[in-house]
Amino acid sequence: MQPNIDAIKAEILAALGYDLLNPPAQVDDKQAADVLGVRPNTLAVWRSTGRYNLPFLKVGRLVKYRISDLAEFLASRTASHTGEVRA
Repeated sequence: MQPNIDAIKAEILAALGYDLLNPPAQVDDKQAADVLGVRPNTLAVWRSTGRYNLPFLKVGRLVKYRISDLAEFLASRTASHTGEVRA
């Protein structure tokens, strides 16, 4: 069963302290790292190596992540037991 992406988006926005009625479309790398439970440096490694398929936006030096991409990434990493990751 596919997790509800909208529910995951709401969890992300609540965890970051945003108003669910007026959410941002994207967050910076520090906020994305908080949501995923990793360090910003880990996200930098993932971006440079392509380890995970986690889309990001880059404008100059700024790195941004769409809330929808974070939710889809978390949904795709949801497992029901060890050894199975849904894709």
